[in-house]
Amino acid sequence: MFDLSALSSALAAHGRVARVVIAAHDGSSPREVGASMLVWETGQSGTIGGGALEFEAVTKARAWLAAWPLGQAVAPHVERVALGPSLGQCCGGAVTLWTEVFEALPEAVAGVVARGPGTMPLAVKRVLVAARGQGLRPASGLVAGWLVEPVAEAQRQVWIWGAGHVGRSLVAVLAPLPGIAITWVDTGPERFPEGVPEGVTPVWAERPEALAGHVPVTAEHLIVTYSHALDLELCHRLLGRGFGWLGLIGSATKWARFRSRLRALGHSGAEIDRITCPIGDVSLGKHPQAIAIGVGLQLLKNKHKSETEIADDRDGKTRRGRSA
Repeated sequence: MFDLSALSSALAAHGRVARVVIAAHDGSSPREVGASMLVWETGQSGTIGGGALEFEAVTKARAWLAAWPLGQAVAPHVERVALGPSLGQCCGGAVTLWTEVFEALPEAVAGVVARGPGTMPLAVKRVLVAARGQGLRPASGLVAGWLVEPVAEAQRQVWIWGAGHVGRSLVAVLAPLPGIAITWVDTGPERFPEGVPEGVTPVWAERPEALAGHVPVTAEHLIVTYSHALDLELCHRLLGRGFGWLGLIGSATKWARFRSRLRALGHSGAEIDRITCPIGDVSLGKHPQAIAIGVGLQLLKNKHKSETEIADDRDGKTRRGRSA
């Protein structure tokens, strides 16, 4: 997917950047089609898989940036790279890298960025018509020699309640993941670090629990505040509001007390069972980064489970339709 926000930030900071995308691959590849990185004179962001492939691609992208004067249009460079002995890699496959220089944001049509040599092919026009008329988002990849990419959109809203050491570790682990928009809540601006990652919106409120009535009902929540009383109130209000997933930091003793108090507040056992406590993987230990890594795994598994359920439901409806 094309992350226009990341490109916009890079352009604002560096003036001109190269973007390298895996446009296609044959056989084994270190990253999927659509994986990309931004490259400028003194740095980069994103990854196409690391190793010799990425090192060579960054070197070529910087040389390309240096060779072309500002303001001069540069056609995309498309190169097929074998992932074999010449690179010192043993993946055994091959990737097609699409490298282009940007000085401004490209135009998106119906949430799709499509570009390539010459006149737009009919196959690409059909993709854009489907995106505009039916809301169908295409997969990233080459279509008749053009590169087609849907614009990256946050598909999951994650609310992190608490900006202490665990909250900061959670943000550091989760912020780089694609498709996630993080809202980070605490009681005051002094609770947050100076540098907040891109894609993270810090929100402070004297009474954070008051925000619970306004969150999206599909949002996922991680409650890691400094106060057990605030944790309990957030659980109570979010159970009343509705949520996609809710994780609460705490021990078995804390959770037993919370279950009793939440029942006293009128919530059923089935409702309370929707809360995950403790969060993460207890076998990894209690270090904040270990907790965050475990939580990251939980959220990725949740995403995979949801996508599988959606696909199964779609397949079931298709089979029922054929048998009708």
